[in-house]
Amino acid sequence: MKKIPRLGLLIFLLVVFVGPFLIPVNTTGTQTKEEAATALWGDRSNFVEIQGHQVHYVSAGDPTSERLIVLLHGFGASAYSYKEVLEEFGEIGFTIAYDRAAFGFSERPTGSQWEVNPYGVDTQLKVLGDLIDKFGEGKDVFILGHSAGGNIAAAYALNNPEKLKGAILFAPAVLTTGGAPGFLNFLFDIPQFDHIGPLLVSSIATSGLDILYQSYYNQDLITDETLAGYTAPLKIIGWERAFWEFNKSPRNTGVGERLSEINLPTLVITGDTDTIVDTADSILVSETIPNAELVIIPKTGHLPNEESPDAFAEAVIEFIEKTDN
Repeated sequence: MKKIPRLGLLIFLLVVFVGPFLIPVNTTGTQTKEEAATALWGDRSNFVEIQGHQVHYVSAGDPTSERLIVLLHGFGASAYSYKEVLEEFGEIGFTIAYDRAAFGFSERPTGSQWEVNPYGVDTQLKVLGDLIDKFGEGKDVFILGHSAGGNIAAAYALNNPEKLKGAILFAPAVLTTGGAPGFLNFLFDIPQFDHIGPLLVSSIATSGLDILYQSYYNQDLITDETLAGYTAPLKIIGWERAFWEFNKSPRNTGVGERLSEINLPTLVITGDTDTIVDTADSILVSETIPNAELVIIPKTGHLPNEESPDAFAEAVIEFIEKTDN
């Protein structure tokens, strides 16, 4: 009679500790980062070695300009999100839009391939700093960050005001940063959980598009071209593992509690119907940063750079030119 419970316990332990390793974890990607980037951007695609991995970027404007504008995209997006305003920004300064780690076409190393974790917030801040050092020597530098990219931009502005002329934060995710609760982080490194992790996050291929639609006030503006641009990075071999590594990495910059310490000309932009980062949150950010300016774009959601590019570009350019004179 005692053998049956023992057998049941043995089966249970095998299922829990061995079972996950029997689940095949494959990638849906079929292209290299270079192939996928070229398919979307053509010869505008560029890579630069920063912090131990290749960072993908596109640019516009004259590299000899006395002004540098660096664009950071939000969660699930890439430099492609700035396609509607990139050239216009390039008319007032050399403009760099780059893909943050785990997104777009930047290199996606895994734990066995990196000397430093490229997905953690500390490295992301160093990447931004290195890009500014590389392209911004002798220039007046402005950084522009959207949503989660706005969190990185705000943290950099807080800690490096001497390197910047100004910062533009639109729909900045600094009061609510998302991600799993910190007390659950230990689960991510359990070998069985880590093995199937890429499968757990692969649903972003469809849920990410749901978020895209939620980000627009007028969803009719989302074209097949827009969808192709957002899904192009999912063609890269191993994108799931990289996205899992990103989700495991620390993302809290702590800037949300220190907004009042930002000592830099700052513009905050929000759409009036943003439900991803509530419009009210962006307004509060503008009220907390000393002397920050606020622009609310009507009939616009979370992506004013895509949904209302003319109004967005006008607000950004007016702020930059006013601040730089």
